[in-house]
Amino acid sequence: MKKALLALADGTLFEGRALGYEGETVGEVVFNTAMTGYQEVLTDPSYKGQIITMTSPHIGNYGMTPEDAESRRIWAEGFIVKEASQLASNWRSRQQLQDYLHEAKIVGIEGLDTRALTRHLREHGSQQGLITHVDGDARRAVEKAKSAPGIIGRDLATAVTCGKAYRWTEGSGEWAPSLGDKTGVGAARRWHVVAYDFGVKLNILRRLVDVGCDVTVVPASTTATQVEALKPDGIFLSNGPGDPEGVPYAIEAVRQLIGRHPIFGICLGHQILGLALGLKTYKLKFGHHGANHPVMNLRTRQVEITSQNHNFAVQVTHPISAIPDRPPVVDTSFGQVAVTHLSLNDHSIEGLVCLDRPVFSVQYHPEASPGPHDSAYLFTEFIQLMEKQHV
Repeated sequence: MKKALLALADGTLFEGRALGYEGETVGEVVFNTAMTGYQEVLTDPSYKGQIITMTSPHIGNYGMTPEDAESRRIWAEGFIVKEASQLASNWRSRQQLQDYLHEAKIVGIEGLDTRALTRHLREHGSQQGLITHVDGDARRAVEKAKSAPGIIGRDLATAVTCGKAYRWTEGSGEWAPSLGDKTGVGAARRWHVVAYDFGVKLNILRRLVDVGCDVTVVPASTTATQVEALKPDGIFLSNGPGDPEGVPYAIEAVRQLIGRHPIFGICLGHQILGLALGLKTYKLKFGHHGANHPVMNLRTRQVEITSQNHNFAVQVTHPISAIPDRPPVVDTSFGQVAVTHLSLNDHSIEGLVCLDRPVFSVQYHPEASPGPHDSAYLFTEFIQLMEKQHV
């Protein structure tokens, strides 16, 4: 098999074997700790601009299934695995990983020590990298990695958002997670939700339909006035790639919509909401990427195992260095805002709620896909928020 090279901007080199489409690619190298769900990871638009390293050593063993894609295409710039399976054992599989990557023209590398790479990224931080199958010159490879564009300040939502507004009607069907005794909430009425597409995953839209929403998806650049014209019962702010400070138009639109309608944000949507409220964001050292991140709900003291994929986080006035006894509260121009969820790995903020407005958000992914369904209740809470506004 043809040799391949991974070069990092700090000069670190890893040799391996070519995977996927033959060529060369650059992006920010990150690692994902999910044991399964590689197809959902590859097709998550939040990975635009990044090269994904899977820490699980065996990837591709259950093949690729069209129904498992989270968007219309692969958005990651490249793919790094320890071993790409040559055999798929799954009755749902329609394609091998190698063929899937080649068809999508995604350049990858396998056969390197992903444990060593992950430790390097943890110690030195995520950084720009290059995968090449066509140029074995180490010096040139490192120089190309150094000159590759970073994601700080970049508007990547524009690259992944929809071209025009559309209606979404498909639910999860038999794959829907159980909502326990809350099943059927919102069934007496369908709620019209306008969902901003900053890079929305399809399972988010399915989950909104599951709990009783009629969803209109709109492009990232949609203004507050255009949203108001759609007469929504609630507004959803989706996940997406890049730096939240790179989308000032979205921040301004959300700022104008706060207080007018119930708002629920996830991932990039959470960060955009934080900036709209007057808070700040910062870039994490190596991001949160995986399906096994513990988060504490500070209101209930329960721990949720969550699916995460983000590189930036919201910060309040003072860094939170320990788990507080009660949700911290900060003052903003829109009233008081409470921190509702906190990462148990690094104490970064994972959830916010406005105490004076029908607005809340989480940094992680309650829709899972891939990952656990511990946080599925948040979609029901969005329904309950809309119900309260229409009593």
